[in-house]
Amino acid sequence: MPALSPEKLIERLARGKSIPAVVLLGTDVYLRDLCRKKIVEACVPEGARDWAIARIPWSAQGWEEILQRAQTMPMLAPRQVIIVEDAEAIEKLGDKSRDAIVEGLEKYLESPAPFTLLLLEAAALDGRLRFSKLLAEKALVVALTIGEESAAALAAQMAKDLGVEIRREAAALLADILNHKPALMRIELEKLAVYVQGRGAITSADVDALVVAARKNTVWQLADMLATRQRDAALSFLDNLLREGEQPAGLVGALAWMYRKLIEARDLPAGTNGFQAARQLGMQPSAAEAAIRNAHRLGKNELVAGLVALAEADSQLKSANPDPRALMEFLIARLTAPSAA
Repeated sequence: MPALSPEKLIERLARGKSIPAVVLLGTDVYLRDLCRKKIVEACVPEGARDWAIARIPWSAQGWEEILQRAQTMPMLAPRQVIIVEDAEAIEKLGDKSRDAIVEGLEKYLESPAPFTLLLLEAAALDGRLRFSKLLAEKALVVALTIGEESAAALAAQMAKDLGVEIRREAAALLADILNHKPALMRIELEKLAVYVQGRGAITSADVDALVVAARKNTVWQLADMLATRQRDAALSFLDNLLREGEQPAGLVGALAWMYRKLIEARDLPAGTNGFQAARQLGMQPSAAEAAIRNAHRLGKNELVAGLVALAEADSQLKSANPDPRALMEFLIARLTAPSAA
């Protein structure tokens, strides 16, 4: 069964159909909290939530308690939600312990209690293992990611919740440069809400000034190093960024945004100045000038190959056990390779 999006989960909950088990799969804190909240609202009346919701940190010894609790009817509530945190830890057990837990869960899911929704939260699961296969077959798996259009719409809703308005193009820009990660979008929107207080809606210029300036100026500094194959300088610059607390996922998202802008800039004449390019690229003049300069140092095939490398790096960062520093160093080496095309 393919994983659902958070939007599809919310639609399904709205139909009121009973669901025996849900798996929230991913690391985005905002989406996990949103889905959990919607599940609780759909299953348990507000006045009964103190005793009809149980949050149980996973442990090998506590799994039997989880299943017993699932089969025990809740007091003063028609349904209950049992939340199991860090469910992926099951996969790290020895074969015997893991098989015993999977057999118990499989038996329960063959005839689940109609008054219980079992909610398992996991950062990632190994699709080759029996545990993951069982959940894919018997539970509703929700991938905690959203697409480009949904991310922009969510940014607009977040802004509304914070008491401000964000223009459509600004919401799309914010979602794009933050790699469609709702948790990061929420953090930046809180800053933007304060920044524009009393001045109207959040614009692309506001995003450019407050968010892009923080995340993209460093990327444009990297652009010169990548375009001129200064591998040692780029690796040293990367090391400084990581030491200062920049997150690899954010850097990959920023680099991907930069490469897309370079592809756009390459379609402009090489002599276009920054002010002329700024309007067409939707960037500040200084950044647009850097885009024009570096776009014409690289071939179109090299830029497309760079986007492919960045997409692969993003996918690897979302895998179960990545080594972020090694992955980023390999990415820089790949982007500065003479045969990058």
